[in-house]
Amino acid sequence: MNIGQASAASGVSAKMLRYYEEIGLLPKAARTEAGYRVYSAKDVNTLRFIRRARDLGLSIERIKLLVGLWQDRERSSADVKRVATEHVAELDAKILELTAMRDTLQELADACHGDHRPDCPILHDFEGGGRSPEHRGTVTKDVRRGKGAAAGLPAGCHAG
Repeated sequence: MNIGQASAASGVSAKMLRYYEEIGLLPKAARTEAGYRVYSAKDVNTLRFIRRARDLGLSIERIKLLVGLWQDRERSSADVKRVATEHVAELDAKILELTAMRDTLQELADACHGDHRPDCPILHDFEGGGRSPEHRGTVTKDVRRGKGAAAGLPAGCHAG
């Protein structure tokens, strides 16, 4: 099948197909006399495997490793599980980081009047890049308690 057909059958764009071939994630395709790529059913199965792994957020390096394990009938499932559990741990860490960012932004939004006044704790927080690294991504206790001035908020801003 040609690149368009392989793309349609696998759900992977032709551009990504060429890229995966270029980086060695997919074997070099056979070529017609005219130079067009020709893909097999096995190539399409590999592309579906890659697409599913990408959908789960796995890196290209991990996918290369998993494709190798998938194609190795002598593999140990422990090796596959290790790759998966490492990725799960990274996802958990990312979820914690994203949750902290969301919570901080929500607290800042809650602390802002959102009216005609120009003063805003959101902008004040962004401007206050001088916060210590251990407090970045968090709202100060004073902002959460509604002590705008005590938290260094401009006049007119409050928390809550």
